[in-house]
Amino acid sequence: PQRHAEIFAIMASARDAAIDRVRQAFAGGESLQGWQVDDACRQVIEEAGYGKYFRHRTGHNIGQETHGNGAHMDNLETHEDRRVLPRTCFSIEPGIYLDEFGVRSEVNVFIDAECNVHVTGEAQTSIRTLL
Repeated sequence: PQRHAEIFAIMASARDAAIDRVRQAFAGGESLQGWQVDDACRQVIEEAGYGKYFRHRTGHNIGQETHGNGAHMDNLETHEDRRVLPRTCFSIEPGIYLDEFGVRSEVNVFIDAECNVHVTGEAQTSIRTLL
């Protein structure tokens, strides 16, 4: 339905904003903290008027046991001031949860030793291309 597509598009734009924030930081040699990734994502959802429906952090560090001990993408549950480092992996998984339905999308991001940013499903299809 159109309403589902609209909410998904907002959430996908937020996800993509977080990815873009990571790419820009590593391309420019900028130090990046987890809260900054969360803010880039959360801002899109808040500006669309759905901030109160995004009820969890943007993402978490991924280690050998799923949730790792590195920086989380979080400025909601905690103010994550640890740096996002090369040779680490983390999720970006925003969601908008309304009473009648919810949407969530997860991608995983890996920063390699040369600071290249790799995203699962690199050939991403956004809802914008489907509408």
